[in-house]
Amino acid sequence: MERELELFLNDLLKEIIPLTREAHIAYFNASISGKQEDYQKASRLELKLSKIYSNKKTFAGIKRFKNSKSINDQFLKRQIELLYNEFLSNQIDEKLIEKIIILSTKVEEKFATYRASVNGKNLTDNEIDLVLETSLDSDELEKTWKASKDIADTIVDNVLTLVKLRNEGAKSLGFNNYHEMSLALNEQNIDDMLKLFDDLDNLTSKEFLSLKEEIDTFLSKRYGIAKGKLMPWHYQDKFFQQGPKIYNVDLDKYFENFDVVELTRKYYNGINLNIDDLIEKSDLYEKEGKYQHAYCTDIDRSGDIRVVCNVKPNYKWMGTLLHEFGHAVYDKFINPKLPWLLRSHAHIFTTEAVAMLFGRFAADPAWLYDVAGVNKEEIKKNSDDCFNSLKLEQITFSRWVQVVFRFEKELYSNPDQDLNKLWWELVEKYQGIKKPEGRNKPDWASKIHIALYPAYYHNYILGELLASQLYFYIKDKVLGLSKSTFESFANKKEVGNYLKNLFFSYGAVYPWNELIEKSTGEPLTPKYYAAQFVQNKE
Repeated sequence: MERELELFLNDLLKEIIPLTREAHIAYFNASISGKQEDYQKASRLELKLSKIYSNKKTFAGIKRFKNSKSINDQFLKRQIELLYNEFLSNQIDEKLIEKIIILSTKVEEKFATYRASVNGKNLTDNEIDLVLETSLDSDELEKTWKASKDIADTIVDNVLTLVKLRNEGAKSLGFNNYHEMSLALNEQNIDDMLKLFDDLDNLTSKEFLSLKEEIDTFLSKRYGIAKGKLMPWHYQDKFFQQGPKIYNVDLDKYFENFDVVELTRKYYNGINLNIDDLIEKSDLYEKEGKYQHAYCTDIDRSGDIRVVCNVKPNYKWMGTLLHEFGHAVYDKFINPKLPWLLRSHAHIFTTEAVAMLFGRFAADPAWLYDVAGVNKEEIKKNSDDCFNSLKLEQITFSRWVQVVFRFEKELYSNPDQDLNKLWWELVEKYQGIKKPEGRNKPDWASKIHIALYPAYYHNYILGELLASQLYFYIKDKVLGLSKSTFESFANKKEVGNYLKNLFFSYGAVYPWNELIEKSTGEPLTPKYYAAQFVQNKE
């Protein structure tokens, strides 16, 4: 039967491989040109690909191989597991999928075109953010924050319908609800995830309360109001995701006279993760019509890896380059001898972890000294503020993800409950922010991820946890530097060797939890994240 499976995979991959490559190139070209016809081409190819994954006959074959007891080869077994998960989510009734796509597109368009209205003036998202970050007028802040939530009223019915349609699809495949299905098909177990989130809560709640006290003291002075009167609109952010800027850190000045692409090249090449070929294939600078954010794409799982950025010599883009090339080196150093289906990261959050591990260095005092050449006196003067601002951002974000993860779990378990009430109960519990008196609005629906990218958000914090676990393993075990506080890994070739040989090379051969245990000697745990950001030392 193994021979039969090999032939089956060969035939299937003859369709999938060229089409995947074509779709990736089309999307890359569209994001560079910004032309509608290029985006349409990418969309057409994506649709062709999804038709392969929804093919009932192919899925029946995959199911037969998966359920047979006669496949013993580890690689064949793993390929069929991954294909099964990929295909299963596409086996939902076509009419139901169509309804979900049409409704999602409607909601997506609303998010793209909606402008909040404040005092008769329409504001973009960026303009709202600017007001929340800079205004000192409580009345203006309140109106702006409330206006940023108004989109929820216009989409909440559609979002709830989407939740129920997604649940209907999941139930037709034998799951209790969409949230449970989504986790299961990504090899995540809801009970394990809850335990991880509870452990993270226990490790961060005390530190967060003390940080929150510091934030509230700062904001109370800033706005000239008592701490007890601080409301959600005072936290310089629509959702209190990153935390206000309470430390006086200007990291931009360290990069304004540097070629940040060269710094990135120098750093990665120094740790034996050469990126010369990756830079060559990438598109890193601004162009008319080009996609304005950043991403990394593995075009063909055969070495054609490209990064898209819009680089400026500042802190944001320094961190972004380190982050995106973290994704790129992971893809580059997956063992090329593995079967095509296994030449990918173990999980979306394992590649995020590597990107985050490196992206954090842009604000790290040791990295600024070792790589960017910032002088010792300057480092001494600012190292506490640099670290504290990163810590505040991390801990605040971890509390916000607690809210989103727990809300989504409940939303899909029982979409008919009082969701407005549930949202504010979670916000008050995990973020320590008071609900405005008498407010009963679907504020939760104004978060685009909850509406359109369900059951994904928790992966961001899993990536952060693993980034810390890898950081400590490399620092303490690979480099034997357990006594040092800050470490940049600069010019330490052992870092690249470890990541290449004991993390990247495995691709998707192992499920994420097995890979982490193999590479770090223990399962994923929040204790290193706590050691890095709670116990006030790196």
